Amino acid sequence: MQRLYDFLRRHPTWVDSFWAVALLGLSGLSVVNLNGAPGQHGSVAAAITVTVILCVVVALRRRYPEPMLLVACATGLAQLVLDVGTTLADFAMLVITYTVAAVGARWASRLALAVSLVAATLAQIRWPAPESSFAGQIAIAVFQTVPFALAWVLGDSMRTRRAYFAQLEERAARLEKEREAQSKVAVAAERARIARELHDVVAHNVSVMVVQADGAAYVLDTAPDQAKKALETISSTGRQALAEMRRLLGVLRTGEHQESGEYVPQPDVEQIDDLIEKCRSAGLPVDFKVEGTPRPLPSGVELTAYRIVQEALTNTRKHGGPNAGASVRLVYFDDGLGLLVEDDGKGAPHELYEEGGADGQGHGLIGMRERVGMVGGTLDAGPRPGGGFRISVLLPLKPAH
Repeated sequence: MQRLYDFLRRHPTWVDSFWAVALLGLSGLSVVNLNGAPGQHGSVAAAITVTVILCVVVALRRRYPEPMLLVACATGLAQLVLDVGTTLADFAMLVITYTVAAVGARWASRLALAVSLVAATLAQIRWPAPESSFAGQIAIAVFQTVPFALAWVLGDSMRTRRAYFAQLEERAARLEKEREAQSKVAVAAERARIARELHDVVAHNVSVMVVQADGAAYVLDTAPDQAKKALETISSTGRQALAEMRRLLGVLRTGEHQESGEYVPQPDVEQIDDLIEKCRSAGLPVDFKVEGTPRPLPSGVELTAYRIVQEALTNTRKHGGPNAGASVRLVYFDDGLGLLVEDDGKGAPHELYEEGGADGQGHGLIGMRERVGMVGGTLDAGPRPGGGFRISVLLPLKPAH
């Protein structure tokens, strides 16, 4: 049945032609049987001609709705002029009225409505019912007009329904396109974030490796044990950097987070201890204190705090000089997390920090401000009185609206 329904829907003219042939047969029998009967009007030839034309209107109504309406109107006028009484073929008038109201142009729909409202009245005037009073004739005209009006109303309702569904489909398609565009923007933002993560990983770990390599070269002859320890630190740091780079580059290649054993959770504030221990083992003295009561924080706040400390200590190693030291303060407030990173090194011009380093290729304070801004926090950075550099950050627990 579904295949038959699909076939009929794809070939509407064939369906209409079938009904036109059926109407032609019934109307032809009616014309032949009524020939010469009392009350029959017009010639048989004229009646057959009108019947054939109206059946053609039924057959082609959906392919050419507006022309078929004009043909039906002209045929109706010909019936009045030639005195061809109403037959079963006049049912085509109802069919074309419905069709034009449903799928035809607006002018054709209005014309069909106007003709429908006067057709029955004109027929009653041309062929009045015998032995019927004036009031009875009016009642008959009104009764015959109702089906035409209902056909037009039904067709216009179908037009409105189709327009409504078309609007829903257009809206759904538009929303789908907007959703795809938003997904692309989200993917681009995520890839940019991953690129910043990659910069942080490379900058931090390579800085540790450079410092350890310099120290190993310096004490290689005088203190082989220290040189060996420095080389072990370089090895472990390099492996960690490679693992992080594989994870992040894998995400960049696939464009999505794959569930793989290589992928690890993002750093949080609890891992700041490990970060500072690595810096200490690399030769940078760091004083670390936590104030307030530690508690779970939003993942974005924790990742931002970790990356700020990582970037700040990396800058200290780059620009602080050989005897520089640093301090990190992590303060838990009721409504936020405070972070203070200071060093007492010789420092570098503030512009280099803004650019991300002496080579101007990193993210530096620009990247820090981006991270802090993403979680609705504030950042204050600049040289300390007496030397060194200070970075003060306040991260709210709830993003700003």
